[in-house]
Amino acid sequence: MNSALLDDLRARGLIFQIAGEDALADWLDGGSRTLYCGFDPTADSLHIGSLVPLLMLRRFQQAGHKPLALVGGATGLIGDPSFKAAERQLNTPDVVGGWVEKLKQQVSQFIDFEAGDASAEVVNNLDWTADVDVLTFLRDVGKHFSVNAMIQKESVKQRIEREGSGISFTEFTYMILQSYDFAELNKRHGCSLQIGGSDQWGNITGGIDLTRRMHGEQVFGLTMPLITKSDGTKFGKTESGTIWLSANKTSPYGFYQFWLGCADADVYRFLKYFTFLDVAEIDALEKADAERQGRPEAQSVLAREVTRLVHGDEGLAAAERITESLFSGSIEGLSESDLDQLRLDGLPSSAVARSEFPETVTQLLTEAGMASSGKQVKDALGRNAVLVNNQAIGWEQNADVAACFTSDAARFGRYYLVKLGKKKYHLFEIA
Repeated sequence: MNSALLDDLRARGLIFQIAGEDALADWLDGGSRTLYCGFDPTADSLHIGSLVPLLMLRRFQQAGHKPLALVGGATGLIGDPSFKAAERQLNTPDVVGGWVEKLKQQVSQFIDFEAGDASAEVVNNLDWTADVDVLTFLRDVGKHFSVNAMIQKESVKQRIEREGSGISFTEFTYMILQSYDFAELNKRHGCSLQIGGSDQWGNITGGIDLTRRMHGEQVFGLTMPLITKSDGTKFGKTESGTIWLSANKTSPYGFYQFWLGCADADVYRFLKYFTFLDVAEIDALEKADAERQGRPEAQSVLAREVTRLVHGDEGLAAAERITESLFSGSIEGLSESDLDQLRLDGLPSSAVARSEFPETVTQLLTEAGMASSGKQVKDALGRNAVLVNNQAIGWEQNADVAACFTSDAARFGRYYLVKLGKKKYHLFEIA
């Protein structure tokens, strides 16, 4: 069974490095094992870069193993220097504590807490570090670390060698704290496998060595590749910013659109990383797309599967409803919450007071950035190609903004969706 798990992970391209590879399969076959992955609270939400390790915990749980999701209440106060260009800004304990609670709720979406021996747990490393005094930590933990070995770790080495940057003692000790997490989880929960991104290899191997030295236990490490895009741009970033897992920071519609816009060169790889579809099914889809005329279907499959995983059936339904409404040009079926999603990050939007409306529709749309010149708007008005909540505006109405944006025409008393030409949309909200 666990050979099948590892074979599936390899087929998906999800294994980058394994510490103790020769013995890992036999260890996994010995029963329900405990593994963990850490998530530091650097914001009030995780972003899609955290999805691969979250889903990896779930994959192991589906194979009968017990996942621990560690939320770093302690390490979040320090900041991981791994492959970062500069020192992180330190946040206050109150801020980090608030983020910890939000991340606990988020990671809980992806793992099952009622699965018998494989039931998941969320743990916080502040629980075993808060009361440890500095002398005890230095004597009992710090003595096991060689500074010579620590500065040879690639993640630290790059910071030391980068001109004008360097690394503080605070961030330098991050590896010791994360290593201590592994040793403590091994003692408290019998945890013997840590997973993480490939940038965590130095921290993971440090934890393996510390656990052996402190408890005489053999433990394992597994890293996943860091996600990259074929065009060289950063994964999880768009013009509007980071793609978050929280619906309050990236709406389900915006989230769905991100995956829908995935490049053909990336989509089949991402299907293997971010979904639970069988590899054979993904390969068959790739073959069918290659033989089919027109746009591939893989992007739609990816968008549906990942949006359902993160935002549930309701979030997916809203995203598909909004997408279809914009495509068809009809917004009657959109709910108030759908329009709220569009305002959050789905479309360009503006809040305008009625008393601040400019004199003409041409001026309003130009100032909103829908057109680069008033002439473009005038041309569109001349061919009835400007719609306000699906009602076409003619050239003769241009000078009467109030008549085009009446209270009766507002959706839910405050929203106007303006369409210019075939593809340009802007959402106006009456402030």
